[in-house]
Amino acid sequence: MDNAFGQPQNVVVLGGSSDIARAIVRKLCAARTNTVVLCGRNQDLLDAAAAEARDYGAATTETVLFDAEDPGNATRVVAEALAKVGGPVDLVIVAVGLLGTQSEMEDDPEAAARMITVNVTWPVAALTELRARLVAQGRGRILVISSVAAVRVRRTQYLYGGAKAGLDRLCQGIADSLEGTGASLQILRPGFVRSKMTTGQREIPFTTGVNEVAENTLRGLATGERIIWSPPILRYVFFVLRHLPATLWRLLADR
Repeated sequence: MDNAFGQPQNVVVLGGSSDIARAIVRKLCAARTNTVVLCGRNQDLLDAAAAEARDYGAATTETVLFDAEDPGNATRVVAEALAKVGGPVDLVIVAVGLLGTQSEMEDDPEAAARMITVNVTWPVAALTELRARLVAQGRGRILVISSVAAVRVRRTQYLYGGAKAGLDRLCQGIADSLEGTGASLQILRPGFVRSKMTTGQREIPFTTGVNEVAENTLRGLATGERIIWSPPILRYVFFVLRHLPATLWRLLADR
């Protein structure tokens, strides 16, 4: 369970090779997280993330393999991951995601469907199972990595942004449904982040690195705020952007 300082002692990561998730796990382990269960589709990357967690202080690491293109495995993956914790889980990070290239995917029905499956369908199936289990144990937190792209969808990234918007809105509802149960859900909305997912893409204003996102995340976990923005200024930037007239939004967003 969380220690006396409110820090999670055991953590499950769905999407354990994500650069953002790995940065968060490093900081959690440095702050006394003992057990980390990493789930993903590439065993070599999971092993590297597990070794990293141990280097930063984790006493126990476990891995679970799965493919997010198959939502039918979500229940099994959640059950296996939580079983490896060996007791009530403190924090589950949902970091499953696919960015892709809009211009290469928008005329390809299979690629578009894959984007939705990985970014929405699999996480929704996993979250449904997680919600039931955390309510049953009467405690525990879920952190879902969303994106500021979910706040207002751009033409140049509407597949990814639309998928994240669906997940983001669903998570707001799940968070409301958890009120009074002892469990909770928080949403992380990072802006453009330098990572392997964004390699080769043009940086935009307020671009950050994974370590800064992790620092903002740990502050948000400590305060319990429902939505964690990274960097925090994006909360105010998008308060304005979400209300721009469509014509002006398209001019700004497509640059």
